[in-house]
Amino acid sequence: MTPQPTRITARAWVVWGVGLLVYFVAVFHRSSLAVAGLAASERFDISASQLATFTMLQLVVYAGMQIPVGLLVDRFGSRSVLLTGTVLLTCAQVGFALAESYSAALVARVFVGMGDAMTFICVLRLVSSWFPTRRIPLMTQLTGTLGQLGAIAAAVPMTWALGHLGWTTAYLVAASLGLALALAMVFVLHDTPTQRNLRGPALSLAAVRASLSASWAHPGTRLGFWMHFSTQFSATALSLLWGYPFFVKGEHQSEATAGLLLTLMVLAIMGAGPTLGWLVGNHPWHRSTMVLTIVSSIVVAWTIVLAWPGHAPTWVLVVLVVVVGVGGPASMIGFDVGRTSNPHERFASATGIINQGGFVASLVLVISIGIVLDWRTPGGGSDYTSSAFKWAMSTQYLLWGLGLIQVYRYRVKTRRVVDRDELEGIARAVA
Repeated sequence: MTPQPTRITARAWVVWGVGLLVYFVAVFHRSSLAVAGLAASERFDISASQLATFTMLQLVVYAGMQIPVGLLVDRFGSRSVLLTGTVLLTCAQVGFALAESYSAALVARVFVGMGDAMTFICVLRLVSSWFPTRRIPLMTQLTGTLGQLGAIAAAVPMTWALGHLGWTTAYLVAASLGLALALAMVFVLHDTPTQRNLRGPALSLAAVRASLSASWAHPGTRLGFWMHFSTQFSATALSLLWGYPFFVKGEHQSEATAGLLLTLMVLAIMGAGPTLGWLVGNHPWHRSTMVLTIVSSIVVAWTIVLAWPGHAPTWVLVVLVVVVGVGGPASMIGFDVGRTSNPHERFASATGIINQGGFVASLVLVISIGIVLDWRTPGGGSDYTSSAFKWAMSTQYLLWGLGLIQVYRYRVKTRRVVDRDELEGIARAVA
């Protein structure tokens, strides 16, 4: 096994920088539909449920690909999988730009989800291979946080591009970003400080089942899964699809204000990430407490907005997006729990299991919001009312309830395992 680095080199920063840019572009492509939802409704003449299907398919594919991608990374290394994902994502966005029919656009979003799924796990594996152990929690948070700049690029510049360049040109320009990144990866990326391409052992079907079973059997992996499940779905649903329509039609904000609110949410994500990374690195025993506190705060913020008579004031919406934004980096705490609960050779596959959590929850929420909006909107179409959005956004409470119960349940089990392992270690040392 490649030894863990003891210091951060200039080369490590370069490798991480390229990986971060790839993740940035993936987040951009993932989020680009958030400000294009109304335009997509008009271009393809679709309902709210059909619009939600774009994001639904993308999230289904993303979540479904997490475990296979984790296994691929463990087998073929980050560099090869990341390059494949970038090429696939670029081609998918070209297809989305040129799509004239709803069905063609759906196919394109499926491949966007596939390419997107091949990015984050690869970058986390690069971080674990190039940086000292004590720096991994902070670098993980920085990766997730700075990668969210891609959502800012999808919120304001993409709004401008759609308005001034049109659908096809805007998405073709966006797709071109992947070409430069593919070249950078070919010449710069190495899987480890000593190997350009790291190859793991070939896995039989039985070995795959055994590896995944071992990862899932550890309560720490399940705790990481439910942490990820509980923290990020609210921010994901807003940033990917429903935030812009909610602020414009549900809360009667201007289009410019809606874009600024989404941007502020991303800035909150970026601001909270390094702080949580430092806290996790210095107080690992309190990781689940951090998650429980953050999720509870998100519940309170949403309750205030949904219970507000009429339309909530802009300052209340600002508080909402800031609090919800903190849930994004909070989901990264789940990866750190998974990292410390599994051996290095299962790191990527365990990360894939955990990464499913938030996106499964996001998928359920995106679909639920679309269904409820159609149910509560008179005559169908996209003329959503404030009342319809209050009903739709209230579906989050079911997910929060399930997530909070499971986080508390598995933190108790994980702490028991840790206490048992420590006692066994002391016994072996004494013997």
